[in-house]
Amino acid sequence: MLHVRVKSKDVSFSVPIPSMILNLGISILCSKMLQQHVNEWSKAYIEKSKIPFVIPPLDKSALKRIVDELKNHKGIVLVDIKAKDGTEVKIRL
Repeated sequence: MLHVRVKSKDVSFSVPIPSMILNLGISILCSKMLQQHVNEWSKAYIEKSKIPFVIPPLDKSALKRIVDELKNHKGIVLVDIKAKDGTEVKIRL
């Protein structure tokens, strides 16, 4: 399970994200249909700025292996950001 905690001056909340939701998100991000749409949407910007770049396809099995390996390291902090205005974001396993 992934725990996302956001804390600011006025509001503080924590959102637990189960592994099932994370795997569903990986499946959606790696779908061929979404990748085709992303390439179509970014095509105009890429042509306008003359960048020779195509967004590479994501490998679903590799991402799932990474998530499975991260499950073995529960409690590790992935992101810990503190802004100057006092806002904090922390993501941990």
